Amino acid sequence: MRLLPTFILPLALAACGTTSARTAPATAPSASAAPVAFGSLDAAIAGAHRSAADRARDAYRHPRETLTFFGVQPGQTVIELSPGGGWYTAILAPLLHDSGTLVAAIPAAAGPRARYHARFREFQATRPDLYGNVRVSTLEPPATIELGPDASADVVLTFRSLHGWITDNAAEQVFSAIFRVLKPGGVLGFVEHRAAAGADPQVSARAGYVPEAYVIQLAQAAGLVLDERSEINANPRDTRDYPEGVWSLPPTLRQGETDRARYLAIGESDRMTLRFRRPAATP
Repeated sequence: MRLLPTFILPLALAACGTTSARTAPATAPSASAAPVAFGSLDAAIAGAHRSAADRARDAYRHPRETLTFFGVQPGQTVIELSPGGGWYTAILAPLLHDSGTLVAAIPAAAGPRARYHARFREFQATRPDLYGNVRVSTLEPPATIELGPDASADVVLTFRSLHGWITDNAAEQVFSAIFRVLKPGGVLGFVEHRAAAGADPQVSARAGYVPEAYVIQLAQAAGLVLDERSEINANPRDTRDYPEGVWSLPPTLRQGETDRARYLAIGESDRMTLRFRRPAATP
């Protein structure tokens, strides 16, 4: 498996067929290109490189508290699974830029989910000074799960992705791959929309929610141990009974203007925050 350093980003973008990335002219620095202090979690969170929309979500996603709970710090090798549009990457990349390694596990450049690969590469191209050090591995379950060399990661992070792995019938495979890539003593930091206790995960996952007990079961079956849980990202206003599942809530608001005020008053979903650990090697 190759980890692709993004100093070859222009070539990768060309291969993905992203015309705008190939032809965009160089531009003068803007406010959003203001320098960001590397190695500082507070500076990364407060940085002008983050959009106003992203920073507004801090009230629900609690990045400082969440990453601190997971023990993320400079000098580590951190793998972020399915980073989407880079919300957390925009915080992690500056933090690990000068000391440490950030790997984004995303779909392959060619395949059924190629648009997600292209989306992340386009995000990287917006600030190569911040994101140029981010490496890429392949997470396209169930066909390809190549997170990195065995026992190479200090921390693996996943934010609100398990429901998709369940619907793809790949959850067990992904958790096994997480166990393999973690160093002994390494941490899995896990956040997911929380279903009601006792919910059928095969049903609730289609609405974006997963029962906490099922997550723990999956992790333990893969060999991980539950280290600690937190209510950092809890939201007791979330009733989990919406026509479009979790996507009825912000930030998606899939129902448009229908019940919009109600969903905005609820806010983003109720989320479990769990820290698992691969057991340390025995003497």
